[in-house]
Formats: sequence, C-alpha cells, structure tokens
Amino acid sequence: MEKRAKAICWTINGKSRTLVYNLTVPTVKKNIDICLLDCTQAEIFLDKNSRLNSAYHTAEKYLALGELKGGIDPAGADEHWKTANSALDRIRTAFARKNCFPKTFFIGAAIEKAMAEEIYQQLEMTKLSNAANLTNEQQTVTLCHWLLTL
Repeated sequence: MEKRAKAICWTINGKSRTLVYNLTVPTVKKNIDICLLDCTQAEIFLDKNSRLNSAYHTAEKYLALGELKGGIDPAGADEHWKTANSALDRIRTAFARKNCFPKTFFIGAAIEKAMAEEIYQQLEMTKLSNAANLTNEQQTVTLCHWLLTL
C-alpha cells in the first residue's frame, strides 16, 4: 500500500488536511515533492476526468509545499540543496503572483555545514518555514508534527 499511496488525509481541530506526494501543482506548473492542502479527501480528484474541479487547482488551498532530497552522498548534498532551493523559490514566486503565501520547507538526507548555515539563515528570515535532516530522527519528528498541526 505504501508504494501506491498518493496522499494521506486527517482532521485536526475540525480542519481537514490532505498531504499529497509528487503532485504537479498548476500554480507552479512543476512537480512538487510534498504538498499540504486545506481540504478533505473528497475535494482531491487526481483522476484525469475530474481534475479541473479538484482542490489542488485552487492556490488558496495550499498550506505548505516542500522539497525532499533523499540522496545520502555528502559530496552531492550542496547540489541537492541548490536544486531544492531553486524549486522553493519558484514555488514562492508563482504563489505570490496569486497573492498566496503558503509555507515552504526542505527535507534533506545529507546536509553539509555550508548549506546548513544557508538553511538556518532562511529559517531566521522566515523565507523558509521549516527544515529537517532526514537522518536526524528528532528533526524529522519535529517537522512531521509541524505538518500535522498546520
């Protein structure tokens, strides 16, 4: 089942949430690794026949969008971050054009010192809303809790 799952849904404090994986977001016109939407499962239609009526076509429904880089080779970590950072900038720019400002986050399996400093600066400036090292259990749990409570 975990290999076929496209999304997970839950309700918190009376609010419905849907987390969708690998979604081509119409606002950005690119595939985004993780998207959290303010909607029920019934409002998400990923089949070709009903896509235009889906909540994922509404920019205001997006609460958070994130990039996941799972490569563990420290030598390639900086390149993964550069690619993810460019994607996150594209997301922010595209949504800002629609006067929407969803949160952005980064999850990386290999985070080197220089990129960690840049990530931390973005977090301090609130350009980036959250970040986690996938190999650090505490950071991963904290990010998951953050997503679950948005």
